[in-house]
Amino acid sequence: MNPATLPSPATPEKPDLPATRPPAGRPLVLGSTSPYRRELLQRLQIPFEVAAPEVDETPQPQEAPDALAARLALAKAYAVAKNFPQAVVIGSDQVADLNGLALGKPGNHERAVVQLRQMRGQTVIFQTAVAVVCLKSGFEQTALAAVRVKFRDLNDEEIENYLRAEQPYDCAGSAKSEGLGIALLESIDSDDPTALIGLPLIRTCKMIQAGGIVLLPNRKAVP
Repeated sequence: MNPATLPSPATPEKPDLPATRPPAGRPLVLGSTSPYRRELLQRLQIPFEVAAPEVDETPQPQEAPDALAARLALAKAYAVAKNFPQAVVIGSDQVADLNGLALGKPGNHERAVVQLRQMRGQTVIFQTAVAVVCLKSGFEQTALAAVRVKFRDLNDEEIENYLRAEQPYDCAGSAKSEGLGIALLESIDSDDPTALIGLPLIRTCKMIQAGGIVLLPNRKAVP
């Protein structure tokens, strides 16, 4: 996708991170403080740093959900890359698309109730975008993984019980499919299984490898 013009991001702060030696090639940085994305990227067993992107996530007028996700993913990657110009930086964003209506993170219980009531019995497309950039090499790629999710026709009591149990207020669409939220769903259709959790790893692997990251390095102990 070719996202719209990016907003000018503020300089992100660098969190305290454990010292690790990156594999041969460029260092890798995840431009996200999401614990879900961090856990997913750890599956690749490649050392990486984490940095918080400071980006205005306000949708532009009449911006489609997929365009919003793609624009924000790229904006987040560039916001962090300014502090890590030598690194390959990953940015990602997810927006739930309910018949063209963009649903982001609810932030609190009341908005989560509204979202789940809107989505019950409906098919929602979770648009998960990933962007990979490297300022030093000029590398840039973006990709979008669309996940079609059919929600059960939930009653109000089920919605309340679920939200009180899992409190998914930091998740687009108010549900954690990797947790109790799976009980809300009838079906999931995706070609990149981890996209619904927040980071499409199949696409991410291809992109970071193209950007200079060694996916399967020699893991012998370094003297």
